[in-house]
Amino acid sequence: MKTIQVYGSGCKNCVVTAQRVLQIAQELGQQVAVEKITSLEDIMKAGVMSTPGVAVDNIVRHTGSVPSEEKLREILAE
Repeated sequence: MKTIQVYGSGCKNCVVTAQRVLQIAQELGQQVAVEKITSLEDIMKAGVMSTPGVAVDNIVRHTGSVPSEEKLREILAE
């Protein structure tokens, strides 16, 4: 099972990103655990300078916008 970190303050874009991750994972038949990282210190430690950010098993894969469904499929397929 993959662990997906969604970095952000909890804004609407961050919530949408977490929901989209779960939706795409379900479509792909994958089980994922989604962690919402809201601590500014933890966000900075991860190197995320623009939120929302998405990481897979602590490796940042996307930052700065809600990722498209296509981008999430690409991220989760790896």
